[in-house]
Amino acid sequence: MMTAPNAIEKGLPSNLDAERFVLGSILLDESMYVQAAGTLQPDDFSLEKHRRIFRRMGELQQRGEKIDRITVANELMKFNELEVCDGLSYLVSLDDGLPQLPNLDSYIRIVKDKSTLRHIIFASQAMMNRALMGEEEPDEILAGAEKTLLDLGDERTKSGLEHSREIVAGYEGGLNAFLDPSKRIKGISTGFVKFDELTGGLHGGELVILAGRPSMGKTALALNMAQHVALKLKQTVAIFSLEMSKESLLTRMLCASARVDSQRFRQGYLSQDERHKLHHALTELVEAPLYVDDTPGAHLMDMHAKLRRLQAERHHIGLVIVDYLQLMTGHGRFENRVQEVSALSRGMKLLAKELKLPILVLSQLSRAPETRQGDHRPQLSDLRESGSIEQDADVVAFIFREEVYNKDREDLKGLAELILAKQRNGPIGTIKLVFIHSQTKFENQAEAAREIEE
Repeated sequence: MMTAPNAIEKGLPSNLDAERFVLGSILLDESMYVQAAGTLQPDDFSLEKHRRIFRRMGELQQRGEKIDRITVANELMKFNELEVCDGLSYLVSLDDGLPQLPNLDSYIRIVKDKSTLRHIIFASQAMMNRALMGEEEPDEILAGAEKTLLDLGDERTKSGLEHSREIVAGYEGGLNAFLDPSKRIKGISTGFVKFDELTGGLHGGELVILAGRPSMGKTALALNMAQHVALKLKQTVAIFSLEMSKESLLTRMLCASARVDSQRFRQGYLSQDERHKLHHALTELVEAPLYVDDTPGAHLMDMHAKLRRLQAERHHIGLVIVDYLQLMTGHGRFENRVQEVSALSRGMKLLAKELKLPILVLSQLSRAPETRQGDHRPQLSDLRESGSIEQDADVVAFIFREEVYNKDREDLKGLAELILAKQRNGPIGTIKLVFIHSQTKFENQAEAAREIEE
């Protein structure tokens, strides 16, 4: 095995002949530029002069001009780069030794492979520098290292344009599912029947925003969905709780699942029947594929790394919940909070798309619904701190309970609405729900009625 000093003496990975043959092939046949540019970037070449030549070739191609030795030399001259690239004589020599039938695909692959190795080295050096400086938390450095290496891996496996035949062949459920909507793979059920009917469930790659004013029950509704997915569907659920501790969150889920008054549970005044229900519910909860992270002020990069690890262990994640968006911190510097929240919402959408899983993000609303005369129902314009939340989200839903504004009216007690205000791929509408205060739990209206009768 090569020792570290010997590896350093060997220098950075490169294959200059392969780089020359890529450039030489293009100079002989300009149509080959498109083939090369589909995989290679200027920075994939190890020599600065090769990077300059490839970049100027690209500029000629964009303007629709011919690519040959003379035009490339002229383009380099315009930027005072011809001498740096060893003049016209070097351009002429690029095809020296090139086979009569050049194998461009192989040359491109070699150049790309060497470029990837160099990027791994540079990334590793950057990680070492961050670790040696020790100016950041170890977890943050580790998350950054994981993301950098994962991005390098993703760069090598990026898919390009696909023929329509390939798209249909790769469709989940096959050709029959593509032709017949009734046979298509459905999204993840939330347990709320009308919501599932309108949305088709929660789908991979979607960013779903659940917003509301304080005390409306955003967290309760999200946890009810999480319990349904983890307990009923037996699918993995990851919850990032930036507001509540994991113990408080688990207590809420336990009381909701056991249908036990949460206040009685906290005070310890429980009957034998209630204790039995709690014991049974806790047994189900600890066996469910449910994961909770209550790290305060979590970074998007940190969430990315944790989800990638969980996905590698569990192979599939049914649902991710983030409670809530405005408590997250962006990675980097921002001029104001609006820019930061915009970057977070866009990052969450990209994360959902990359990992191909649904992400349910809770969000605060501005005070506008409270100052609105008459109807206090929230609107899309009420989303707090950023208009980009509405833009990035595939689904925006508001939880609304009129009883919060009219506490004296007994007829409003327990009535709730889940307002589907935006859906990129379907209809909007309002779903009637019932809120059971003692259990901090939402139910479908029919289910709640049955419970009252019992």
